[in-house]
Amino acid sequence: MKYQLFTYLKDARRSATGLLVGENAYDLGQVVSTAGLALVATSIDALLECWEEANSQLQELARSVTETPERYSSDRLELDSLQLATPVQRPGTIYAAGANYRDHVEAMARAFNMKLSLDPRSEGIAPWHFIKPARGSLVAHKQAVDIPEGVSMLDWEAELAVVIGKRASRVTVDEALDYVAGYTCANDLSARDRLRREQVDPSSPFRFDWIGHKCFTGACPLGPYLTPAQFVGNPENLDIRLWRNGKLEQDSNTRNHMYGIAEQISYLSQTIDLFPGDVLLTGTPAGVGMESHTFLDRGDVLKVWIEGLGELETTIR
Repeated sequence: MKYQLFTYLKDARRSATGLLVGENAYDLGQVVSTAGLALVATSIDALLECWEEANSQLQELARSVTETPERYSSDRLELDSLQLATPVQRPGTIYAAGANYRDHVEAMARAFNMKLSLDPRSEGIAPWHFIKPARGSLVAHKQAVDIPEGVSMLDWEAELAVVIGKRASRVTVDEALDYVAGYTCANDLSARDRLRREQVDPSSPFRFDWIGHKCFTGACPLGPYLTPAQFVGNPENLDIRLWRNGKLEQDSNTRNHMYGIAEQISYLSQTIDLFPGDVLLTGTPAGVGMESHTFLDRGDVLKVWIEGLGELETTIR
């Protein structure tokens, strides 16, 4: 029985974990109490630290809720009335893949007359990643993101986010997906006019500013749910879309990844251990604003949808 997890705010200071089974939402802590289950943890961050055991218990809990819904009726939540937080509250590191969708690379190459490889693997080119700050950049479903001061070229990037569920050190491609706890939706917001420091000589290694470009408060909307990996099927064949104010801007599929999720996890783990709660953004497809020099305005509403995972909404202000 499929289940998903989410985090919601009980009040200004307290958050709690929710369990979504079908269209019904429950308070996880209360469901655990009703079931008389000794769950290893109840926050998603803590569950990820012991994911294999927790996932097994959660599957049994979801089955019980489905088979005897009347038993858990008092634990139900009105999902639409909840203020959601990001699924993970204290993630480790956010790794983000650049130039990893064939359609996006093709579109950027046409728009800017650049020579970009559509088959980097055959040329011996490794996957390419940058890092976004974790807690500082995360915002939840239906939260607002302020345009950073001085930025006029704020862009969108719909992305499939991978959440790590156990420590991965030098893992092979074949075993890499065993280290994934689940998946969620992300939007890698990017301040395009901060990438280059125009006053710095083009030959200088300090001309490019990836911190300014990718790292600011609210730069990584994430959510709304964590969907366990066993319910996703093939993560390399998921439809992914983004709408801006109701207009479809990005419409692709993860089969356009140039480096798959397993390859990315394996590659990163050769250099640094990945830990439970780390997040991997796997790249964005064609249709970002940079391709047409169209950027976000205050009041814009973005919706990222990924097949089987849900829809993530963000307002720009």
